[in-house]
Amino acid sequence: MSSAEKGAPVTDGFWQDTGRTGIKSWILSTDHKRIGLLYLYSVLGFFLVGVILGLLLRLELMAPGRTLVDAQTYNALFTVHGVVMIFLFIIPGIPASFGNLVMPIQIGARDVSFPRLNLLSWWLYAIGALIVLSALFTGGGAPDTGWTFYVPFSARTGTNVSLAVFGVFILGFSSILTGINFVTTIHRLRAEGMGWGRLPLFVWSLYATAWVQILATPIIAITLVMVIAERTLGIGLFDPGRGGDPIMFQHLFWIYSHPAVYIMILPAMGVISEIIPVFSRKPIFGYKMIAVSSVAIAAAGSLVWGHHMYTSGMSDTAVMVFSFLTFIVAIPSAIKVFNWVSTLYKGSISLEAPMLFALTFILLFSIGGLSGLILGAAATDIHVHDTHFVVGHFHYVMFGGTGFAFFAAAHYWLPKFYGRRYREKPALIGWALMFVGFNIVYFTMQVLGMQGMPRRYYDYLPEFAQLNLVSTVGSWILAAGLIIMVVNLWRGLLRGEPFLGNPWGGATLEWSIPTPPPTENFEEEPVVTHAPYDFKGAGIP
Repeated sequence: MSSAEKGAPVTDGFWQDTGRTGIKSWILSTDHKRIGLLYLYSVLGFFLVGVILGLLLRLELMAPGRTLVDAQTYNALFTVHGVVMIFLFIIPGIPASFGNLVMPIQIGARDVSFPRLNLLSWWLYAIGALIVLSALFTGGGAPDTGWTFYVPFSARTGTNVSLAVFGVFILGFSSILTGINFVTTIHRLRAEGMGWGRLPLFVWSLYATAWVQILATPIIAITLVMVIAERTLGIGLFDPGRGGDPIMFQHLFWIYSHPAVYIMILPAMGVISEIIPVFSRKPIFGYKMIAVSSVAIAAAGSLVWGHHMYTSGMSDTAVMVFSFLTFIVAIPSAIKVFNWVSTLYKGSISLEAPMLFALTFILLFSIGGLSGLILGAAATDIHVHDTHFVVGHFHYVMFGGTGFAFFAAAHYWLPKFYGRRYREKPALIGWALMFVGFNIVYFTMQVLGMQGMPRRYYDYLPEFAQLNLVSTVGSWILAAGLIIMVVNLWRGLLRGEPFLGNPWGGATLEWSIPTPPPTENFEEEPVVTHAPYDFKGAGIP
């Protein structure tokens, strides 16, 4: 693409009047950029709710015995924290928000294939979220089963599990519609010259993710309906007291929920693949292998659910097969990490906020991935299963991975859509506090798990007190960094310095159009003539 528009002034772009006024111009809009921002505001709001709940959990665990709440409230807190963070933040966070914002522009499209379906997916997300939240204050109160809704407890508890599960069921439809829309858009609406070998790697990651959303999400939907049927109709599907099989629930739940891990992490990997070459001033190393590895992770990751169930009871052959497949998934993940590091080698590296968050992702995701191999091997998993080691591992992958990639994407792309940028120094301070606080919180949890402290316990033995106090202090540092980052982003995007054209020097299509993008993205149909990370081909020095 031509670099003629690199210095294009800030315009009103898609913010201008669209024939509607006020909130209607947003909640009834079919513009993919506005829908992306609706998702962004929503997931950020729920993320902050989840952070507050997480801080309350750490405060309760700061010392043995009761600190803030009783045991029942503690069970409800970690359940709601998990449901909010998993289903309302991490799963929709990058694909639904930044995927909607950026992907159509990156492939040269004016919008997604089904704009009204896109709007419906956000409405389903909002309705599902409201149902989940209403479950906290109605019926028997907030569910206390953990975010996995494990039976037979979820079939027997008097808390409001049915309404919460129904809300997650609705959220699943939102995810499926987004996946269908993205697959169709990537297949049908690519610009002239945008072959599969020229797709940006973020688009490849969304494509692989979308197939997982389409194929795996119906399984959890059916499973949750079965839980509701068991609770309301007394059908003995999972409850052994009624002739049901609780192990069947675990199979059905993890057949979806382990692929869902890749719904969470694959888009994050796509974000990192966009940022690393731009801030290294080098084409991405091993483009084809990174693209293929995204599809390989989605495919292989759908076959490894059984490693969550080593202690549930399965044959030695099944344990061996699932353990082998779990280690196979590490190969395409390692390909990405090695290729990112190779891209950095001899690059002209610029350590601005997006790059720092991206580099942090590589480190934290690598720690989470390596600790995942400990859980994937049955011999070691038996010892650390259901301990704080699992909590630490999961947060290293999900928060250290997807969360930090989400923040990297926010610092990288949001100035393009707002036309203004944040201040760099507060961004770096926020990043530093988050990095330090995160590792204090969750690495300490992994040590606690190795020492034998179980997860989801309201109280613990005195020998775990010192490290729990350290972890809680780390959560305060992490929260301080989050506050600084969010306030700096918010103030900068509203009142910051103008963000003109293409200051990052990106070579993908979103950097070739005015800032903010026009309503229909392109004044003329783009013609792609170069690879996505060919800076010289894009006319960028």
